[in-house]
Amino acid sequence: MEVVLAEASVKQTWITKFLTEYVRESGFMPYMGTGVGSIIRIRNELKDAGGAYINVPLITRLKGRGVRGSEVLKGNEDDLGNLNDQIRIDWLRNAVKVPKSTSYKTDIDLFDAAKDQLRSWDAEVLRDDIIGALMSVIIAGAPDVNGIAGNDSAVDYFLANASQRNAFLVNNADRILFGKSKSNASSGVWATALATIDNTDDKLTAATAKLAKRMAKTAGNTTGTHIRPFKSDATAGREWFVMFCNSMAFRDISEDSTIIQANTQARAREGDGIERNPLFQDGDLLYNGIIFREIPEIPTFSNGTIDVGMNFLCGQSAVGVAYGQDPTLRIDLKEDYEFRPGVAIEELRGIKKVSYGGQQYGVVTLINAAVADA
Repeated sequence: MEVVLAEASVKQTWITKFLTEYVRESGFMPYMGTGVGSIIRIRNELKDAGGAYINVPLITRLKGRGVRGSEVLKGNEDDLGNLNDQIRIDWLRNAVKVPKSTSYKTDIDLFDAAKDQLRSWDAEVLRDDIIGALMSVIIAGAPDVNGIAGNDSAVDYFLANASQRNAFLVNNADRILFGKSKSNASSGVWATALATIDNTDDKLTAATAKLAKRMAKTAGNTTGTHIRPFKSDATAGREWFVMFCNSMAFRDISEDSTIIQANTQARAREGDGIERNPLFQDGDLLYNGIIFREIPEIPTFSNGTIDVGMNFLCGQSAVGVAYGQDPTLRIDLKEDYEFRPGVAIEELRGIKKVSYGGQQYGVVTLINAAVADA
């Protein structure tokens, strides 16, 4: 029994390390966590409870003025909004064959032989699923008989039809920015707004990023939900957001004169300053409370004239990742008379851009010029 327990403990340690490593390789790890302030929020409730969906409820803020002095409160109460989003989980699996060229004394030896390939695959799928969720078109849920909004659904951007994209734009007019100007989306027609983007005025710049941050800070002031910064310092009046950028947009923001000047004049060079200054080193950029992180796998596409791409200014709970089962290892020793054992990884999870009432909750989507290098 002690041997069995020890083996189980070793396997669990292996799985935990595997999960940590593949999440790190996805490129999103610094912003993933179980806390409410995480940009990509991990939910684990279904591991113990079971089920196919996890609920992401939201109690909305009070918007009424209240009453003053001797005014009557009865009849002037505020409605307490109660919204909900759902993340559906499903199985994700892959396996590799391990030739019996080496003697594997334990299951862990066999796992280790296949670990690198499976980890890289899992990291790529996680990354691509998060990108797909950020790009997705949110479809507002139909209200029930009491007028309460149903759960939203998400459609892959490249599979969404014109009507779905247009409705998404109208519902998210305060949190989608085409090019450098909010007026580019005034038509309420996605294709028309997309066509306004050119390679002269609509690259990702410091000015455009600051506009997107202002949109994030003012979203929901009149209707809908707020976008909350993923980190803030109320004493100093600082609020932080993260922008995930495609490679062409990251190139453009890196070459923006305002960004270069800020890093030239404001970043320390003493001590290990050179190691941290993006003028000398590759890595994230920092400006005006925005961390710019390059995600090379964010795709670009044509607007009919030039290539464009999406960038995502994110606050809290922009994306939800729900786990019903952590990555679990399986071994098949029977293939080819036990000469080619198979090692599989399986997990139960789902990913969705968090949304309520047809509005994406924690993200401003920017669409900018993304013309490839000549």
